[in-house]
Amino acid sequence: MFAEVALDLPVRGCFHYEIPVSLAGSAAVGKRVRVPFGPRKLQGYIVALSATSPVSKTKPIDSIIDENPIINEELLALTRWVAETYQAGWGETIAAALPGLLRRGKKEGKPRSQPDEEPAVPTHPMTLTAEQKTAFEPIRDSIRSGTGGAFLLHGVTASGKTEVYLQAIDEVLAKKQSSIVLVPEISLTPQAIERFQGRFGAEAVALLHSGMLDTQRYQEWRRIQSGEARVIIGARSAIFAPVENLGLIVIDEEHEPSYKQDDVPRYHAREVALRRGQINRATVILGSATPALETYYAAIQPNPAIQLLELTERVEELALPEVQVVDMKSDFAHQSRSRIFSRPLEDALAQVLATGQQAILFLNRRGFSTFVHCRQCGAAARCPSCQTALTYHMAEKKLLCHSCHTTHDAGIACAECKGPYIKFQGTGTERVESELARVFPQARVARMDTDATKLRGTHAKILNEFKAHKIDLLVGTQMIAKGLDFPKVTVVGVISADTALNLPDFRAAERTFCLMTQVAGRAGRGKLPGRVVVQTYAPHHYAIQAAKQHDYAAFYKQEIAIRRQLKLPPFTRLVELTARSMQETSASAWASQLADQCRRSLPPEIEVLGPAPAPIPKLRRQYRWHVILKAPSIDWHLKHLPAVLEKIRPPKGCRLAVDVDPL
Repeated sequence: MFAEVALDLPVRGCFHYEIPVSLAGSAAVGKRVRVPFGPRKLQGYIVALSATSPVSKTKPIDSIIDENPIINEELLALTRWVAETYQAGWGETIAAALPGLLRRGKKEGKPRSQPDEEPAVPTHPMTLTAEQKTAFEPIRDSIRSGTGGAFLLHGVTASGKTEVYLQAIDEVLAKKQSSIVLVPEISLTPQAIERFQGRFGAEAVALLHSGMLDTQRYQEWRRIQSGEARVIIGARSAIFAPVENLGLIVIDEEHEPSYKQDDVPRYHAREVALRRGQINRATVILGSATPALETYYAAIQPNPAIQLLELTERVEELALPEVQVVDMKSDFAHQSRSRIFSRPLEDALAQVLATGQQAILFLNRRGFSTFVHCRQCGAAARCPSCQTALTYHMAEKKLLCHSCHTTHDAGIACAECKGPYIKFQGTGTERVESELARVFPQARVARMDTDATKLRGTHAKILNEFKAHKIDLLVGTQMIAKGLDFPKVTVVGVISADTALNLPDFRAAERTFCLMTQVAGRAGRGKLPGRVVVQTYAPHHYAIQAAKQHDYAAFYKQEIAIRRQLKLPPFTRLVELTARSMQETSASAWASQLADQCRRSLPPEIEVLGPAPAPIPKLRRQYRWHVILKAPSIDWHLKHLPAVLEKIRPPKGCRLAVDVDPL
């Protein structure tokens, strides 16, 4: 007997090993094995068994790790599709689907602890509004029939999308099936867990995300695999949860970029969810107030693969918040006490504090000062490994590179001319927090970003304190921009709407519109009306004007016209090939060779752009040049790209990264 083994290596194929007689009785598809690979012993995964081997000389398997398979046939099929679609190794993809303990060859973890949490308050299904009922019925019919199907639930903020999810899960549980619910940020999971545990009970709900300890994640994984937990809540990688009899997948805030994995395998959880739904004939719900253009475009085509369902009104007749756009060019002449807050925003915050309400302030930049330079010679403080501008963090009194996360001393003299004229410019969340404390000394202020939430459990702690109104003003990055529901929040301030708008990215307008709309939706979710103050230097930009009116259709109409004209997604599918090397000349030369090879080998329907420096041209001491491939559909890439990649061998000191549908 022989085993076909997928190894956690950047290789497309699998390897054949002989099964010793002593192990023949325990070999099975889906088990982990330890095998020789050159001078090393590696962990692999049995993906097939056969009586013959195409290889003349095979080495024997050293050992079989598992008593029972850890990955079933359905997940093997799914991970193979992911590997083929996103140009990764099958073994790499299987490894990404497993908890860290299993990836490292462990067999057991510590018993599950009961992570001192108060039990969630039990809740009951709510009476659906007319719109909710209209949206829910086709989802319910799909679940009951078992035929599967995909739905885009496009609902304005606070329109009750979560209640539709909950009642859909009720239908699935009634059929003794399981559900997976993905949320885009770890910060959303405390509220999500509370809602789902309150409805279905703590024992039925499992949690999977990267913020958990390895032992916790392993135990939750085991609970899912055993069938004890049938409602799985998690971030991106939870799409690979080992559920049996899957009936429903929900992708909340489906437009979020965090659903795209930035390392091998570079999958998009939304696309994997749609594929897993097809494999299992399961229902898939993609929910968002601001759907990704690609998703919305697919849902409005004739005979669409994704059915569009819309919720246009907030529940309980709540009004959408009034949005005031402040032109900071004009406001500059009538500056308030603060250089950060416009007069309208400062007045709105003062009113919040006077009436005992709460406010959220959003800025998608961490740190205190985002740009440090010398006023004498003009030199900017840059990361030596990445050449990106360093951000000053006052709490640590250090300069931090937000690309490679290295820290550097914040000297009092310029590193270039040694002059003492260092200037700290730009605004991050840390500076906003400091300014709030100065302007409103009576306010209880907290900050929520990746710096302030490094310790485990900090997300939940801050949100619980905000919920209990132990915090008046909450400052944060995009982790506070969506999904949070606090009835006392009557004001939302957007410190700078231009942060994402000016990035060199064709999705910049879309991301700006989404963030503005989502963060605006945090206001006015209680009895009192909400107000949003957006500060910008580009008040007439169509993304900001559409966000002001809560008008997705208006934004979509303008943005889709630009995408069509420039042949950008959803009208094409992109693949990014990035050449990396410690030597810039090597990276650029090899990128040129890549581009030439692609132009020679690929059909004319696939357009080759580049080579050019990557958006971050140097990262972790490696220079990066990239080539972009544009094709009419993903089928063109899948048909022609693997053969081209097989011909390409990186020169010494160079590496290649392949990113399908790059973000």
